[in-house]
Amino acid sequence: MSCRRLFIDFTLAVVAVLAGSVPLVAQQTEPAPVSGHQHHGTDGTAVELFPAREASGTAWLPDDTPMFGSRQSWRGWDVMLHGSAFAEFLYEPGDVHRTGGFSTHQFLSTNWGMLMARRRVGTARVGLRAMVSLEPWTVSGCGYINFLASGENCEGDTIHDRQHPHDLFMELAADYDGGLRGSWRWQLYGGLAGEPALGPPAFPHRISAMLNPIAPISHHWMDSTHITFGLATAAVSNRRWKGEVSVFNGREPDENRADIDFAALDSISGRLTFLPSERLALQISAGHLTDAHLEFAPRPPSDVDRTTASATYHRSLAAGGTWATTFAWGMNSGLVVIPTGAFNATTHAFLLESSAAFHDRDTWFGRAELAQKPAEDLHAHEYGAGIFSVAKMQGGYARQFKPWKGLTSGVGGSVSLSLVPPELASRYGGRVAPGFAVFASVRPPRHGM
Repeated sequence: MSCRRLFIDFTLAVVAVLAGSVPLVAQQTEPAPVSGHQHHGTDGTAVELFPAREASGTAWLPDDTPMFGSRQSWRGWDVMLHGSAFAEFLYEPGDVHRTGGFSTHQFLSTNWGMLMARRRVGTARVGLRAMVSLEPWTVSGCGYINFLASGENCEGDTIHDRQHPHDLFMELAADYDGGLRGSWRWQLYGGLAGEPALGPPAFPHRISAMLNPIAPISHHWMDSTHITFGLATAAVSNRRWKGEVSVFNGREPDENRADIDFAALDSISGRLTFLPSERLALQISAGHLTDAHLEFAPRPPSDVDRTTASATYHRSLAAGGTWATTFAWGMNSGLVVIPTGAFNATTHAFLLESSAAFHDRDTWFGRAELAQKPAEDLHAHEYGAGIFSVAKMQGGYARQFKPWKGLTSGVGGSVSLSLVPPELASRYGGRVAPGFAVFASVRPPRHGM
């Protein structure tokens, strides 16, 4: 089957779904496996099109993972449409002078949508993916309020105490999964935009964070490469193990969120994932990100070495509920530039997040983070080469309503506490800065199993 035919069929499938010629209701064209065991058939003759274990990019979650989306068949393709959208009001009071004059409250929408099309070719499978976000237009300015968050640049300066919006094009990629011998398989994945083999699954795709509309402050120590413009990944796997290597463009996106910032594929990463049981997924990964940190002119961008490890645990609860927990650690090593010069620094971040959904209607979620951040990241320029340990705790609740016309809506809220050392207390109105959020959400319903 030619690449041109694959592209044409995929494009027509996208048009058909978006135009409504195929109703957007969750349905299943074949029995879906409860675990990833059917993905890696021991006789090499079967491959599941949408295994429950597959998350963002080529990352794995546990086999005991609920799936959300609308699945259809169209001209030999299986098409999966899923995503999430939040309408939010955020409030984190603080020193307006410190924040550069931006308001401490904000209305916004965080969102993403993903369309995957796959089909079998003999004992293999081929697929195409497109993932987009409207945040370039629904998140104003340089990002939404999120005390202690940092990463990327906007309006000629580094972003601090805000979470940058996602780019319009989050993923434009293709993948191939073929049999090797016995239960072993090999996979190729790549494209103009996607996620290399580095870090745990990105936070929008983790079940433990699915109904939490706020990004982790440790994002740029663990999974910030989930939007990479230009990449190629090769992997081998069996029922329990997966080893991967990626070459990619490790530079951060620029502030024009509607374009594709393609550059040389001169960064590299590797990841090893192990699923000891259907409920647990472990990963360790490392990468060298070339020109990943944009410095101020005339200094050139600097490189970052990143190492991560994580454990994700899922357990089914009664009546379609799920308890999901992720523990992750990330480490960045590289050059930090300050007005008086530059220094090498190694910083660490830790994350623990969990959610418990009861009857697939009531969800309680929480997150605790501890991160080391250079003073420059938090715009505490007067502290020069200082590195501060900061923390953030958040907890919330979401109520999901019954599905209607192929979508599930809900409402919820959360409260947070940002914890800073004494040196930063005057900037946050004290060593403990409170905040809260209220939100409405919409997403596809859970797949029937």
